[in-house]
Amino acid sequence: MYAFGSRGNTGPNFNLLLLIISQLGLHTVEGVWPLPQALASSAERYSLNPQAFDFAYGKRSAAQQGCSVLDAAFKRYFTLIFQDYTSGRWNTGLETFSQLVYQDDSGSYFVNKTEIDDFPRFQFRGILLDTSRHYLPVQAILKTLDAMAYSKFNVLHWHIVDDPSFPYQSYTFPDLSSKGAFHPVTHIYTQSEVRRVISFARLWGIRVLPEFDSPGHTKSWGKGQSNLLTPCYRGGTPSGTFGPINPVLPSTYQFMERLFKEVSSLFPDSYIHLGGDEVDFSCWRSNPTVRSFMQKMRFGVDFTKLQAFYMENSLSVVEVWREGCYLCEVRKVTKAGLRVILASPWYLDQAGPKHNWARYYSVWPLAFKGSEEQKKLVIGGEVCMWGEYVDATNLAPRLWPRASAAAERLWSDEKQTSSVAKAFPRLQDFRCMLLRRGIQAEPLTIGHCQHEYLGV
Repeated sequence: MYAFGSRGNTGPNFNLLLLIISQLGLHTVEGVWPLPQALASSAERYSLNPQAFDFAYGKRSAAQQGCSVLDAAFKRYFTLIFQDYTSGRWNTGLETFSQLVYQDDSGSYFVNKTEIDDFPRFQFRGILLDTSRHYLPVQAILKTLDAMAYSKFNVLHWHIVDDPSFPYQSYTFPDLSSKGAFHPVTHIYTQSEVRRVISFARLWGIRVLPEFDSPGHTKSWGKGQSNLLTPCYRGGTPSGTFGPINPVLPSTYQFMERLFKEVSSLFPDSYIHLGGDEVDFSCWRSNPTVRSFMQKMRFGVDFTKLQAFYMENSLSVVEVWREGCYLCEVRKVTKAGLRVILASPWYLDQAGPKHNWARYYSVWPLAFKGSEEQKKLVIGGEVCMWGEYVDATNLAPRLWPRASAAAERLWSDEKQTSSVAKAFPRLQDFRCMLLRRGIQAEPLTIGHCQHEYLGV
C-alpha cells in the first residue's frame, strides 16, 4: 500500500515516506524532475507487485475518496508506473513517486526507500500555446497537457486568437470564427472542444487561462465584426486599411462586454488575459475622430493614455515579456506594487544550439535589486511557444525537454539546482521517461533510451 497525506488545505506541500514491503538490493534511479525541495534516497530497495499494489488516502488527508481529481490520477498513474502490466487494474501513484519506480532486466519493478518533502517555489508555472498563427488540433493540446503535468506545470495560457486567425467559435458572435478563422469548420474550437480541454486539464491539476489580446493583434476580429477596428487615414481620407480596436466608440465596449461575458462563462478561471502589447499607434494618430476624442479627454498626443483608457485599469498582474534587461522591468513593476509573471527568458519557439535547455535552466527570476517584499510579488513564470513556425508537426520536440528546464527553475530550490552539469543526467533520464510515455521529446546529446519513442 502507498499512503499519501496532505497537511490541511495548504496546497501541494507533501511529506512522503515510501515504505513498500519487499526485498533488498543495490540500485537507484538517476533522479526526479523537477527536483523536490528535499529528497533522501537510500540503496535499500523494495520490490513492487502490480497485483498487490494499492493506493490509499491518508487518514488525516484533507482529500478523501470521491475526490475526482485524485481518483482519476490514481487510475492514470498506475498505467504510467506499470507500463508492461496490462491486467486493467486502475490503482496508481503520483508523479514524483512514478519517477522513482524502475525495472530490472527481468522486468520486475522496484523502488528505493525514499523520503521526500516537496512544494513548489512559485505558484504560477505556465506554458503559452499560440493557436492563431498555426491551428493546433485538440489532441495536440491534450498531449501537451499530459507532458505539462509530468513537469509539474499548472497553467495552460491559451493564446487562442490573434491577427492571423480567430479560431474560437463564439455563440454570441458566430461571424468571428466563420469569417476570421483559417477555415470555418476544420480550423475552429467549438465550445464543446474548449470544455473538453478545460475538463482534461482540471484532472491534471492545470488551470486554463484564455487570452484575447486587444486592442492590438485584432485584424482577424474585424473580418467578422464591422465597425470594431479603427479606420486608418492617409492624407485626410480613409486608406482602406484598419488598425487596432477603435477605443472611442461606445459600441466597442458593448461588444467587448458581451464577448467577455460569454468567455468568462465558458472558462472557469478567475482571470482572462487581455494582452495589451504591441499596439501600433500610427492608425489611431491618423484618424481625426480618435484625435478629437484625445483632445476631449485631455490626453494630448499621448496615445499610451488612450490605450490605458481602453484597458480600464484591468491589469492586476503584469507579465514581463520584453527583450533586453527583463530583470530591470521586473524590478520596475514590482516597485510599483504589482505582481509579476516572468516570460521573457523562456521563449521556446526559437530553435538551434544557442537556445538549448541550459540557456533556459540558467535563469534566475529573483536576481534583481529589490526588497524582499518586491521579490514576493514575482508569482512565477511561463514558457512561451509562439506559433509563427510551430504547428502540430513540431510542437512536442520544440517544447520538450527544454520546457522542463524552466519547470525545474519554477518548482525547485534554486541553491540545489544551480549546476547545469549536475542537472544533465537527471534531465536525460527524464527525457527518456517522456519518450516512454509517448511524448516526442528531442534528444539532448548523442545516445539512446532503453525505451525509444514508438509513436511513428
